[in-house]
Amino acid sequence: MNQFNDLAKDLLTIEAVQIKTDPSDYFTWTSGIKSPIYCDNRVTISYPHVRRKITNSFVQIIEELQVKPDVIAGCATAGIPHAAWLADALQLPLIYIRSKPKKHGTGSQIEGKIRKNQKVIVIEDLISTGGSSIEAANVLRQNGNEVLQILAIFTYGLQRAQINFTKEDFSFTTLLSFDQLLNTLVDGNEITPLEKEQLLQWRNQLA
Repeated sequence: MNQFNDLAKDLLTIEAVQIKTDPSDYFTWTSGIKSPIYCDNRVTISYPHVRRKITNSFVQIIEELQVKPDVIAGCATAGIPHAAWLADALQLPLIYIRSKPKKHGTGSQIEGKIRKNQKVIVIEDLISTGGSSIEAANVLRQNGNEVLQILAIFTYGLQRAQINFTKEDFSFTTLLSFDQLLNTLVDGNEITPLEKEQLLQWRNQLA
């Protein structure tokens, strides 16, 4: 729990995650959804102590896996730097998955060298519905690779994401969730228990 609290505090401090409790002041997502939370984990790349904590947490998760990866893969674009730091820490090859195949040259969607049957960990920065990371994992599956897990920094905890991952038969783990973030805010007296419940209701209705 301390690990979760520390990371939550870091993301809030550097404003990688921002929370607003006043519905009239909600953020607007690209989709048009009005949201009390805005998460931009790209901010973490500018803070060495935070990105090191993220890398170390990913390393710990992988060390506990019974089957170890041969390759680390980053989802373009926000997952790439964290995948690179993780691959360096584990001394493993790095690849990244484009959102779409190149329209020139070889037309490849996987950048870097990977052989068929190699086992892969996919790194993403954020999971909302899981769409982008599932697409990346399917590219690897179609290439003849086994995706051991998809790891991400943060998840909103949408039920839709769990349904999508289950449907595609991929497992995922995140370092921090919306629920854990709210617990940290309540513990720090930054929001009230009532505000926490209202924020959870917003998330559950969105799901």
